[in-house]
Amino acid sequence: MTAPYVTESILDGIATVEFFHPEQNSLPGSVLRELAETITRVGQSEVVKVIILRSGGDRTFCAGASFKELIQINDAETGRVFFSGFANVINAMRKCPKFILGRVQGKAVGGGVGLAAATDYCFATRFAAIKLSELNVGIGPFVVSPAIERKIGVSATSQIAIDANSFYEAEWALHKGLYTKLFDDLESMDLAVEAFARQLCTYNPEAMMEMKRVFWRGTDDWDTLLLERAAISGRLVLSEFTKNTLAKFKTPA
Repeated sequence: MTAPYVTESILDGIATVEFFHPEQNSLPGSVLRELAETITRVGQSEVVKVIILRSGGDRTFCAGASFKELIQINDAETGRVFFSGFANVINAMRKCPKFILGRVQGKAVGGGVGLAAATDYCFATRFAAIKLSELNVGIGPFVVSPAIERKIGVSATSQIAIDANSFYEAEWALHKGLYTKLFDDLESMDLAVEAFARQLCTYNPEAMMEMKRVFWRGTDDWDTLLLERAAISGRLVLSEFTKNTLAKFKTPA
């Protein structure tokens, strides 16, 4: 696996959406766009009853924003558009009428934590530590924090957002409600995810759709809110502090 991708497969009512990027499953704009479009399309399929969201590989779930693209942002509009990619994915997950099961095999950073939080029920391994590292580079988890706050509360979200240099263990995320179940290895997690998805397929689709609407009550303003947050990140990524910090990650010619 060397090229980024987003794939979808449907079997017995279960849609599996998988994304991949060779740089620790980081998310450039192209992958974000395709991921949002895929989730929306699969969610509208009449043959799909439940969706599994996963990433490729057996280590990092998602390293968050693509540093290569962050480094290349030179104006506020480009920054807004880039961070809007995360907003569009979260909103696609929020509006999807089907339950989305998260499958987190390893570390989740920044936007990766946001993706996990936006799932409706999230499985993880004990290696799936989380970190909100945005403050380290001079911005903040503005776009993803509403989804994270909804899952683990403002206090826990502010703790990991301010302590931007620390990974929090998967057990901490389980205790706070980000994850629902932890597993010692990928095999046992995948068996549990499949079994749970198959069980959901036996339930009334209309009841699950109405339940999801209830669970996401109070988020109707996110279409506007998350895009406003994207504009904040797009502005801050141009700051001298952030530019100097990102310059350290440039690959020598």
